[in-house]
Amino acid sequence: MAANRFNGFTDYGIGIGLRIPHYRHILDNKPVVDWFEIISENYMIDGGRPLAVLDAILEQYRVVQHGVSMYFGSVDPLNREHLKRLKNLTRRTKTPWLTDHLCWGSVDGRYTHDLMPLPYTWEAIDVTVAKIKQVRDYLEIPVAVENVSSYAEFHESEMTEWEFLNEVVERADCGILLDVNNIYVSSMNHSFDPHVYVDSVPAERVAQIHIAGHSKYEKYILDTHDHPVIDPVWQLYAHAIRRCGPTATLLEWDDHIPSFEEVHNEALKAKKFLAENAEPVEKKIAAAEARV
Repeated sequence: MAANRFNGFTDYGIGIGLRIPHYRHILDNKPVVDWFEIISENYMIDGGRPLAVLDAILEQYRVVQHGVSMYFGSVDPLNREHLKRLKNLTRRTKTPWLTDHLCWGSVDGRYTHDLMPLPYTWEAIDVTVAKIKQVRDYLEIPVAVENVSSYAEFHESEMTEWEFLNEVVERADCGILLDVNNIYVSSMNHSFDPHVYVDSVPAERVAQIHIAGHSKYEKYILDTHDHPVIDPVWQLYAHAIRRCGPTATLLEWDDHIPSFEEVHNEALKAKKFLAENAEPVEKKIAAAEARV
């Protein structure tokens, strides 16, 4: 099953993450939102309030699933029970695609519950590609992988992060969830030009974009998702959509969560950048087809 920007992925507009503090507001007020992103692991259960709320949301809104524990880069075999529950949830939500992180996070069955950056090696590419293909084939829906923020680098790396990402998505024939805040965070921590990163990824494989806020410390910045998006990240987003065209965009806000209206208004700022920078998708399709 081919899975790229123009086969399985659609521009659904501007979305926000479905979070518990906003459940009541959404159900009572039915705000106009293009789509919601859910963290899959929060709903991979047999019953209870989360599923009841999710079913009510699904009656009115499109939902896209985002995972935090697939760990495509871990050498451990995929957890079959996890995949079974995940597939049941994808059937419930009818998510058009699934996203998860290009990272590792488990060793010998022990889980860090964190998104650990990978060494950018050919061996890591082999492991990661094989797992992405297995997940996509089992779930029978397109998959997109997200670049993570990082705070340390491996001496063993044989290429840049964007070269690693490109090799993975081409060999796995999957999409990219391009997190421009993560690119910015890593670029500040590791002293590279974030525009070079954005310019290097295959635009036709960008299925979705994440924007978010972060926290700045004396010697590094941390991807905390607890602040509004800062201007340099907005400008990097503008640069990304100049390359990728109109792309489903999701605002992440996961800590110190303000009112629904504040989160939604922050997400809707993306419309200004889309209007000013995004070329019609037909032009991007033609450019992609010309390269084939």
